Amino acid sequence: MKWTNEIIKQIAMQQSAIDANCSAEDFCSDKNIITISKENAAARKYLTLPHVCNLISYGNNIVAAVTEEYKDIVKAYIERYPAEHCFETPNMHVLNDEFQKLGFRVCFMAEYFLPDISLITDLTCGYEVRVLYQKDFAELYTAEWSNALCEKRKELDVLGVGAYHNEKLIGLAACSADCETMWQIGVDVLSEYRRQGIASALTSRLASEILKRDKVPFYCCAWSNLKSARNAIKSGFRPAWVEMTVRSAADVDEMNNKQV
Repeated sequence: MKWTNEIIKQIAMQQSAIDANCSAEDFCSDKNIITISKENAAARKYLTLPHVCNLISYGNNIVAAVTEEYKDIVKAYIERYPAEHCFETPNMHVLNDEFQKLGFRVCFMAEYFLPDISLITDLTCGYEVRVLYQKDFAELYTAEWSNALCEKRKELDVLGVGAYHNEKLIGLAACSADCETMWQIGVDVLSEYRRQGIASALTSRLASEILKRDKVPFYCCAWSNLKSARNAIKSGFRPAWVEMTVRSAADVDEMNNKQV
């Protein structure tokens, strides 16, 4: 495929539309839009649908995918503040307070990146780099590579790029086939090999490999994760959209306990 940034953005919006039960054009509106969240087999595989509330913005407006009974809460919130402020404190507390009364909390806040075709190039890092495939991941589902690979969804880990020092794997970028058109990149580098440009070399190379396979690479991190955001930018990615998701309080507590 002859890639352009506009084609990549349109594919991402089309996938977001599937995930949010709306149309791709809704993300370009100058008005906020509320949709009723529904299950969809074509949605990104890691999503838990239907959403209680998921706010999405490509910078123009907010598309809110919600469970119908919470529509009025979300409508009041997104009409109260400018779109960009709905994704941050202190305003976010207003939404969280309303949902907490009902046993839910704001959970995920994430920034998503798409490749800029004019900036994607194969960076180098001074180590041997190899393209890896699903069969190569069998022994790699360990803590060191938990950002690059997902043990819960091994079947989706389809392609990777590894950096090697004397036959030792020191860095790994891999992608998950989260939906038909888009593959998500994750990356890990062993602590003693960081700050040598390995992460960006692997991320940029994997992005190129994904594009060669007529899929769109995408990258996600919390906006407070500056190391990850810097890697995305150095690798030729640029911010594309943001999401904020409400989950049950029990889910949030479970996640917090796992991180202790």
